[in-house]
Amino acid sequence: MTEENRYYGADVIIDSLVNHDVEYVFGIPGAKIDRVFERLEHPVNPKTPKLILTRHEQNAAFMAAGVGRITGKPGVVVATSGPGASNLATGVVTATAEGDPVLAIAGQVKRADLLRLTHQSMRNAALFAPITKFSAEVQEPENLSEVIANAYQEAESAKQGASFVSVPQDVTDAEVHSKVIKPLGAPKLGPASPVETTLLAQRIKAAKLPVLLVGMRASSPEVTTAIRNLVAETNIPVVETFQAAGVISRDLETNFYGRVGLFRNQPGDQILKRSDLVIAVGYDPIEYEPRNWNAESDAHIVVIDDMRAEIDHNFQPEKELVGDIAQTLDFLLPYMKGYQLTRDVRGYLAKLHAELNQRDAAPVMTTDNPLSHPLNIISELQARVTDAMTVTVDVGSHYIWMARHFRSYEPRHLLFSNGMQTLGVALPWAISAALVRPNTQIVSVSGDGGFLFSGQELETAVRLNLNIVHIIWNDGYYDMVKFQEEMKYGESAAVKFGPVDFVQYAESFGATGLRVEKAADLGAVLDRAFAINGPVVVDVPVDYKDNQLLGQALLPDQLV
Repeated sequence: MTEENRYYGADVIIDSLVNHDVEYVFGIPGAKIDRVFERLEHPVNPKTPKLILTRHEQNAAFMAAGVGRITGKPGVVVATSGPGASNLATGVVTATAEGDPVLAIAGQVKRADLLRLTHQSMRNAALFAPITKFSAEVQEPENLSEVIANAYQEAESAKQGASFVSVPQDVTDAEVHSKVIKPLGAPKLGPASPVETTLLAQRIKAAKLPVLLVGMRASSPEVTTAIRNLVAETNIPVVETFQAAGVISRDLETNFYGRVGLFRNQPGDQILKRSDLVIAVGYDPIEYEPRNWNAESDAHIVVIDDMRAEIDHNFQPEKELVGDIAQTLDFLLPYMKGYQLTRDVRGYLAKLHAELNQRDAAPVMTTDNPLSHPLNIISELQARVTDAMTVTVDVGSHYIWMARHFRSYEPRHLLFSNGMQTLGVALPWAISAALVRPNTQIVSVSGDGGFLFSGQELETAVRLNLNIVHIIWNDGYYDMVKFQEEMKYGESAAVKFGPVDFVQYAESFGATGLRVEKAADLGAVLDRAFAINGPVVVDVPVDYKDNQLLGQALLPDQLV
């Protein structure tokens, strides 16, 4: 048999990915997995996914997770053995914690070397078992397709997350004779119990102030549509978690009462505390721990989800309606026809909504101030971002400001790391968004600290000629740590670093670099950035003097 006609383990991996409609594979090659990269770069199967070569395996995992979050289908990352595999860990644990489906595949030493202290030998599957939904090492080449199919299926099922497959080099290089697993459709859930759904309608009508708390699993297109239909019919107020940003559309904005997360001091917290019925839809406790929004453990909670809730002292649902979330909400809708909130509740909500809009107002910019206030940056960005654009946000002080004040009206178009709060995700996620949504402008936002966790991927963005505007909120500190240290200890420690010329940094990669010299010039600089083809980095010196306001918690008597 000629070399061209031999069917290797590497071919099984490629054909398995093809059968799962995978469009992109992110990663970096190495000797233990290089035959897979040979097949990706020089495909035999015409439907072979496009290889996106990255600058670091961690960023490749972030990109795969970005695809997973945006599409709901597992993004795929491939790395070599040893540090190639271990570099995936941060991206993988972030995906698992935050419900982003990912299939991670890593090379391994030959099977005969697995128990030897040989070059890059380590227990791959054991390393990833605690941070994934599925972790396995393939020992038999004929089983390779089965393992990948099960790993993909597990990543896709609720709660979505990461799966990991370790493939020894001699399995990749072995000839395989069995056919790859055929494409399988995901199992279809039905709605929750019709009886319980009918009883929920009665419970909502009996409540004085019901509220929807929507979370990460409410952001799929089907669930978003069902929520919007219910809200349009009932005008029930809605509070979003950070990962549910955009579930409430622009024309339903009067029913939106902000996002909640991190600190208990938001309008959403006030309405959750006052509510006599919190309906948690697709909510995951990792997004915003119940001990923060239900510190007194006195909330009346009903859960609508596609999986059982995680129970704790502050989250004890009275009912759980488990099934297809969209179908459950669709079944509920006819029973809510003609529902109205009482006049006094509508008056309270109108007052709260006015306060919500007022707190988003940006201060007046002085002409000579070199520093921009966070609300000014958000205001200028808001004026230029359309509903079709995707905005990815890194972790830092800017992330809290963006999560609270930046409006988004389409789900999965404003992305936050809100479970692990992982630094460095914004630019890799932006690259994923630019690939998945190629005809739209992509915006990514980071601090000056977090940007350099993944800034090397500017080269990847330039190589792919992606339209990404990356905005750096620059203050010279790891500021999210700084202001919290100051609140706790009265001073900060280990948070200051030296300056970086981000304009020259961007230009060294072939991107465009711009700097806002005065706050009053911010809008003009953003206009210029949005008009440029290819990646652009905008350095915005920021004034964080109001940061301690972010962490001030409201007392219980202020919440009611």
